[in-house]
Amino acid sequence: MKFCDIPGHEDVKDRLRALVDDNRLPHALLLQGPEGSAKFALARAFAQYIHCTDRHDGDSCGRCPSCLQMKSFNHIDTIFSFPVIKTGTNAPLCNDYIREFTRFLEESPWMDFDVWLEMLGNPNTMPVIYAEEGTELIRRLSFTAHASRYKTALMWMPERLHESCANKILKLVEEPFADTVFIMAGDNPRGILPTIYSRVQRIDVPRYSDDEVARWLVDRGHCSDPALARDVARLSEGSLNRALRMSSQEDEAKGGFFDRFVSLMRLAYVRDIASLKKWSADLGAEKRETQIRFLDYCSRMLRENFIYNLHNPALNLQTRQESDFSVRFARFITEKNAPALFEVFSDARNDIARNANGKIVFFDLCLSVILMLKNG
Repeated sequence: MKFCDIPGHEDVKDRLRALVDDNRLPHALLLQGPEGSAKFALARAFAQYIHCTDRHDGDSCGRCPSCLQMKSFNHIDTIFSFPVIKTGTNAPLCNDYIREFTRFLEESPWMDFDVWLEMLGNPNTMPVIYAEEGTELIRRLSFTAHASRYKTALMWMPERLHESCANKILKLVEEPFADTVFIMAGDNPRGILPTIYSRVQRIDVPRYSDDEVARWLVDRGHCSDPALARDVARLSEGSLNRALRMSSQEDEAKGGFFDRFVSLMRLAYVRDIASLKKWSADLGAEKRETQIRFLDYCSRMLRENFIYNLHNPALNLQTRQESDFSVRFARFITEKNAPALFEVFSDARNDIARNANGKIVFFDLCLSVILMLKNG
């Protein structure tokens, strides 16, 4: 990962470059900012810049042995730490999941946490950096750097450190090895052990502006329609992950999810059971990932229509097409039925994620929506 691969954040990049160029590397650094702001990508680019043997034009070369090893996640002086799940009696080490994590970095460079949960195979368990990982880090970092002047330890989401692990990491931060640079990237600095937080150099990574996200979507070929890119950027709230997820969901971006949602609500309102049965069968034939994304979309639409009734446009995050629909539909989503609707769509999502029969789940959902629209 090079600095030039990351959109925007030029001020942050300049600060990171200066730390290396002026030989002022801190022993521990935290890049903190909202989800989807490319913090860990910046951490990776910073580590590669540290190791590069032919830096020029304010970036790593991408061609020297160190850069090639960083690209393939095989640099001997770079260690990754990240939250994982426990599948047996023993707490796992990050190295047990290194194949999954490197694939995750390749497929989701902006660190989409939902993608990581799916790769771990248990979306209902919250990953943690366990105590044993602290012991392993101390062991690995105690060795002298082999190929570079420094060893770099890259930690994703330090707010998910188990307390016992955090206390071990504190020792590394308080009494660092002379040739080690600890680089952390976190979404929630308040979740980090205060004694660690107070001892690291901190750099704020701001959220992307809507214009930056829209321009990135168009420039990188994720969205060919500038108007649609602006809508997606506004809905993503500065997160590259959310923007990429929305723009890559071709059905949603081009109206497929919207049309399905509208069809469900209209058929449920008129209680057209035969058509709802066909609607359920059609959606049940889709890929499971598509079904889950559609249910997420429905939950967002319900939430936005409930908020629409507050008559404060600044609170709504909708495309023009969705907003036009809400003018007529929002009155059916009230405080009487909204909680129950949110619950049934959430339950349907959980059932689909657990490999339940889609046709049955969706038809049951349709029947529930009929009753709840009536109660609104």
